[in-house]
Amino acid sequence: MLLQNKTAAISGAASARGIGLATAKLFAANGARVAILDIDEAAAKTAAAELGSQHVGLGCDVANKASCQAAADKVVEAFGQIDILVNNAGVTQPVKTLEIDEESWDRIQDINCKGVLFLSQVFIPHMQARKRGSIACMSSVSAQRGGGIFGGPHYSSAKAGVLGLAKAMAREFGPDGIRVNCVTPGLIQTDITGGKLTDELRAEITKGIPLNRLGDASDVAGIYLFLASDLSAYVTGAVIDVNGGMLIHG
Repeated sequence: MLLQNKTAAISGAASARGIGLATAKLFAANGARVAILDIDEAAAKTAAAELGSQHVGLGCDVANKASCQAAADKVVEAFGQIDILVNNAGVTQPVKTLEIDEESWDRIQDINCKGVLFLSQVFIPHMQARKRGSIACMSSVSAQRGGGIFGGPHYSSAKAGVLGLAKAMAREFGPDGIRVNCVTPGLIQTDITGGKLTDELRAEITKGIPLNRLGDASDVAGIYLFLASDLSAYVTGAVIDVNGGMLIHG
């Protein structure tokens, strides 16, 4: 088991069809004790209980520093240590540039990018004390290709910010034995896309994907597992694409 005797905190991990919960299940299956963090505290507790009694579910608003600190304190109290942080929480909005108002801009930036900073800030000191840790951050193919299918330009901007932030943290905290990497999924079939993805749109999108299918939450969870485990012990500052070939870099 790749994560035996390790502990992990995963944000945005209570949604039934989400990447976060798929990751939590995979981590638990590989021996980790998992803290599911979600703005929906009741859903987080239910999801954790379904994983097993050794796991915990906590309410956490990643855009609120005090909420992040409270969650981190409870995780460390419950587990005694933190080895892995997955900055997975995110939200999107399908609007065009001229339609973005200030409130929408702030909400998308706060949850997708500032939330990565806040959660990292509250967990990194515990990793520094032990001279080890792995942080994985959720970005998006939309940050690389200049726009997504369901996310507006403010979403692309926030996810591009995650790339820069994660690379800077990788450089800063590498000497402390802390690795920081990013995952850039393409179109993954989750609750975020569920209601908007018609059969016609699915067929059209699939034409541009060499692997000829849309992604599943488990596809991203597998990469998170790789980054959390010692299989990636010499990997930091990396960006791993999980898009089926939708975007292939030159």
